[in-house]
Amino acid sequence: MTLQEVRSLASKGEGLKIEFKKKAAYPEKIVKEFIALANTAGGVVMIGVDDDGTVSGQRFIEEEVYVMEKAIKELIYPPLSYELIAVPINAKKGVAIFKLELSPNRPHFLKIDNKRQSYIRVKDRSVQASIEVWEILKRSKSLKDMVFTYGRKEEILLKALEERQKITLKEFSKLARIPKFLASKTLVRLVLANVLRIHPQESEDYFTLKEVGV
Repeated sequence: MTLQEVRSLASKGEGLKIEFKKKAAYPEKIVKEFIALANTAGGVVMIGVDDDGTVSGQRFIEEEVYVMEKAIKELIYPPLSYELIAVPINAKKGVAIFKLELSPNRPHFLKIDNKRQSYIRVKDRSVQASIEVWEILKRSKSLKDMVFTYGRKEEILLKALEERQKITLKEFSKLARIPKFLASKTLVRLVLANVLRIHPQESEDYFTLKEVGV
């Protein structure tokens, strides 16, 4: 990758598949971006690029790379594959590009303080994955034929979606008068059966009917 190609990529701005970092400060936070990209659609993390897309570079870029690779190895599970490209700007500064594919080993998660947290990409932000998103990521890797059973709770759900277009887990649980764990299982199963679509959000995910052909 040439410096011109790096600048062209950075000019697109941060988004679903691009994240900028000026330097590898707080690597335990930056690895969340790696996890989110690998769990969602792949993409690139660019070290040495300002928030506005300016490719200013970083002195001693090799040290920035070392810090990030150490954090990736120690804090992400299962192990995450990536391609690293280092591009010099001048004799003193450089940029590091970490390229990630949509991971076949998803969901990846951050392991720190005996906690496991997973992340996904929502537009230009990395947000913590809900239980439903985690389950969908895990089960979507080995989908078998999903049987869509149409019972009382499914009838209530589909009728509600025809009226209001979208619904949250809490709303469905309350409307169908069923425990949240059962509402969650139902929603996940219908997403995997290609009946519903989940829309991850920073606060609370919502679900809509899957459009035909999408």
